[in-house]
Amino acid sequence: LGNIYEWAGQERAVNISKGGFMFAPSAQLPKLLNEFDTKYLAQYTPCSGMDEEQLITAIAITHVEIILIHPFREGNGRLSRLLADVMAVQGGYKPLDYQSWEQNKTQYISAIHAGVSMDYEPMKHWVKEALRSD
Repeated sequence: LGNIYEWAGQERAVNISKGGFMFAPSAQLPKLLNEFDTKYLAQYTPCSGMDEEQLITAIAITHVEIILIHPFREGNGRLSRLLADVMAVQGGYKPLDYQSWEQNKTQYISAIHAGVSMDYEPMKHWVKEALRSD
């Protein structure tokens, strides 16, 4: 497993960026995580009973929003993919196949950035690509 950081699993107390993109300010994390819980998780989970389009929308929105919050210094991508996989399984599908996201990383990141203005259509495309029923 390697070394485990002493701050692992704790909300970050520092501001961070990646590729010049600033994630949510650390001082805003408690408020943003509470909003994520009440606005997104409460609305979009559990995913049982959703049709495919509803499921794609639910996964796309929650994925983008948790990435934009970026609550941890490390592991945010893994956390967001785990959440997406749980939602897919709740909806009667297999965990997502992230190969297309990895092969088109620039477009995937652009889809995340589109979420800043609440445009989730680009991410819905990538979720649809990754959703598997077989």
